[in-house]
Amino acid sequence: MKQPAPPQLPALIKNNFFIEDEAYFEANRFTNSDHSYLTGKNIIIRQSELEKITLHKTRLDNFEASNVIFRNCDFSNIEWLKASFHQVIFEQCKLTGANFAESYLRDCQFHDCLCDFVSFSQGNLKVVTFANCRLTDSEFYNLKWQHINFINNDLTGSNWGHTSLNKLDFSNNKFYRIILEQENLRGLIVNSQQALVIAASLGLVIKD
Repeated sequence: MKQPAPPQLPALIKNNFFIEDEAYFEANRFTNSDHSYLTGKNIIIRQSELEKITLHKTRLDNFEASNVIFRNCDFSNIEWLKASFHQVIFEQCKLTGANFAESYLRDCQFHDCLCDFVSFSQGNLKVVTFANCRLTDSEFYNLKWQHINFINNDLTGSNWGHTSLNKLDFSNNKFYRIILEQENLRGLIVNSQQALVIAASLGLVIKD
């Protein structure tokens, strides 16, 4: 499996983060601030680190992050519509209800994140890893993807409608229910227990 390229960070200067249209940040370190319920357009962050930043129910249109680490941030119910993420790490972040719809993610990593009800619908994910994340009731509807790696996540209730599953490996993750379409199952890699869950979801009656 192809692995995401890590962020490349220079020496960082501590700075104050803010939400403002067309704001541009580079080589900064931001910590401990709350910018919830705000809106912004065309904000760019490059080669920076954000720790304990709260953007609850914030809307950021055409947002761009490149070579960025988000650590212990609260992005619950954020709207990142048509955003771009390149060589970005989300580490121990709260992303419950986050909306990445129609966004582009390349060389990105999600580690130990809460991603319940997150949406990547109609997005484009290339070389992306999800590890030890809770992705219950998440949306991967109509997704374009290449080289997605899932490691020890909870995918219960996730929706994969209108998404090709060929060569996608769910086998070392868990789910007790999942939304899949029979016509897109070809090539999906699962373990025996997951196969039973999928079969039941398609209406098969399984006898011991």
